[in-house]
Amino acid sequence: MDDAEEQIAREITREQTYADRLYRRLDQLITQVEGNLEQIQRSQHASTHQNRSERDSFMALYEDRLALLRSVSRSLVFGRLDMDDAARHYIGRIGLFTSEREQLLVDWRAPAAAAFYRATSTDRLSVRLRRHLINRGRTVVGLEDDVLDQTVLEDPDHDVVLQGEGALLAAVSGKRTGRMGDIVATIQSEQDRIIRSENRGVLVVQGGPGTGKTAVALHRAAYLLYTHRRRLEHTGVLIMAPTPGFLRYIERVLPSLGESGVVMLTPGELFPGVETFVHDEDTVARLKGDAAMAELLARAVRQRQVVPDADISLRIDGTPITLTRDAIRSARREARASHKPHNTGRAVFVRAAMDRLVQSYESSLRAQGHTVIPEDRPDLLSDLRNDPEIKRQLNLAWLPYTPQGFLRILFSRPDRLRDAAPRSLTNEIELLVRPKDSPWTVEDVPLLDEVAELLGEDSAPAEARARDDAERRRSEVEYARKVIENIDTSGIIRAEDLADQVGHIRDGRTLAERASAERSWTYGHVVVDEAQEHSPMSWRALMRRAPTKSFTVVGDVAQTSSAGGTDSWSAALSPYIQDRLQVEHLTVNYRTPSLIMDRAVAMAQAHELPVTPVSSVREGDREPLIQRASPEGIVAGTAEAVVALHAERLGRIAVIAAQERLAVLLEALRSQAALPAVGAGSAGVDDEVAVMTAQDAKGLEFDAVVIVEPAELIAAHGAGDLYVAMSRPTQHLGVVHAQDLPAGIAQ
Repeated sequence: MDDAEEQIAREITREQTYADRLYRRLDQLITQVEGNLEQIQRSQHASTHQNRSERDSFMALYEDRLALLRSVSRSLVFGRLDMDDAARHYIGRIGLFTSEREQLLVDWRAPAAAAFYRATSTDRLSVRLRRHLINRGRTVVGLEDDVLDQTVLEDPDHDVVLQGEGALLAAVSGKRTGRMGDIVATIQSEQDRIIRSENRGVLVVQGGPGTGKTAVALHRAAYLLYTHRRRLEHTGVLIMAPTPGFLRYIERVLPSLGESGVVMLTPGELFPGVETFVHDEDTVARLKGDAAMAELLARAVRQRQVVPDADISLRIDGTPITLTRDAIRSARREARASHKPHNTGRAVFVRAAMDRLVQSYESSLRAQGHTVIPEDRPDLLSDLRNDPEIKRQLNLAWLPYTPQGFLRILFSRPDRLRDAAPRSLTNEIELLVRPKDSPWTVEDVPLLDEVAELLGEDSAPAEARARDDAERRRSEVEYARKVIENIDTSGIIRAEDLADQVGHIRDGRTLAERASAERSWTYGHVVVDEAQEHSPMSWRALMRRAPTKSFTVVGDVAQTSSAGGTDSWSAALSPYIQDRLQVEHLTVNYRTPSLIMDRAVAMAQAHELPVTPVSSVREGDREPLIQRASPEGIVAGTAEAVVALHAERLGRIAVIAAQERLAVLLEALRSQAALPAVGAGSAGVDDEVAVMTAQDAKGLEFDAVVIVEPAELIAAHGAGDLYVAMSRPTQHLGVVHAQDLPAGIAQ
């Protein structure tokens, strides 16, 4: 072992000793909280409702704390700062203190940790040395130092480790695990500026492939949850990701940073009660995503508020009355003037129609010689409300709907679609027609949300629930205040917080469960990843989820592949926020070597994609491998290429092809004895080998990628899909083709 290796080993041992101290303290806290929780759980003798509620409230507090501590029990510490004043701060995923309140570890979101990301050699922020700790579980396996004050090199108290490519390059060179690695320690200054941005509106993060857009989005969510905890802990943060596989890929990043108040959904899960991952054909998807669909749906709803063709003759206990067209029209006018949604406005319509109908009833009774006095009106109205024929006629004029029922009927009725279509959609409207029992698609979800907004709910039950909720909340806060007084914890916990715990226990659902079940739930912040894929109708639905317009929007307009997506952030977002749009750019590619990325950019530019210039931090040592095959031999050629790559033990391999080829490729690869289990789609992210479309691969990364027939990717969804596929690998890009290569790929 040479001197440099001895120095590195010595420093790793030193850091491991400190890390062991941190883990001992963490384990002590876990044991302590487990003991408290066990003691509370044994308290079954609570004799009063107050005692039981108090026990349940503190049980929930201990359970939350235990979940947090366990979630950071691996790779707890990742950095160290040595300061001008000789102070040394270790940076990690949570803050840790000794029992005497000596700080052992600084939470990465705390102001004291900001210099770990922001300090540079030109602006040191009082930092002399910044050390990255590279961990595998609880073991420190490597170090890299950034020297910001050159005098450190002459300081006998510092053993500086300068080696290799550093922590950042070690992270991107390491094999992918199928889960996004905790890359907090590799966030650079441009990312940190975005993560800690004080922007309270819509912040767009535009970056090319491999620039860490998703990492920025996730860490910004964690930072906001930490910094604005009081504001966000009851509303949560929504993360909208493109596919279920992508959600699984990132799902552990936020919990490992100590935050769990996050709801993660795909576009096909945004509307409660509907879960779909099926997409429409491009022509239909483009039409459903058009902003003019909002006008079509609004017209379609208004057209279900019908005036009959003729007056309607009725009899109430033998008394003839007439429900006139004028009465229906007048009642409809009054209901529409209330500007309430359809179902809520129906109550206004029925009340107005009844007011006119009771007058007709009274006139008929008087004509028959009956005496009618004002005090009789409530009874007469009751007779009218309970009459089945009157109910039927009012329903025909203004029928209540569910969003699902309304949209199913609308799409099965070409006549209604034609009547409702604005001029801009007239020529394509037949594309929307389908059987009533057709399965929902991802593109239907924003339309369901739009219809739900137009329909609203029946106001009477909603108002009753609101009154009950307000009374329950008042009772819980009052009870919590008395509990705090009795146990003398004033100043430690607020009555409102304890009430929230009680309410949470009574509700029995997590924030994620409650939020995903309520369409009207509004989040404190929304993160939209791969945002370029969202249509105007999708953005309308997302904007309803955060009326404060607090968004982090992440994407790359050069990678747009959905038919309803955008190539301009301003065009997509200006209708909702006017000119209050802040766009930040990420310019460093941490993932894809320049040997591969340069080829991807050349292809994108040849197809006039709006490419964001990026610089790869690695050159790489493998030129893209392009192999030509016969049309009959392309599947066998692909299998041969994958088997060879697997034999090299490069890591995880993705085979990316057009949808039509997936089944035959899967069959061929699964028949190869030399290969392990082969996954399919984005769900195969955990498998060593997976076959998927470019859309499945969005946001993911692989050690090696083999693209099958790139011309077919362009034919299916455009050059954006091929750009996505070419920019997924961290080490190797292979191309197997029979057709001519698209422009820009071959040098």
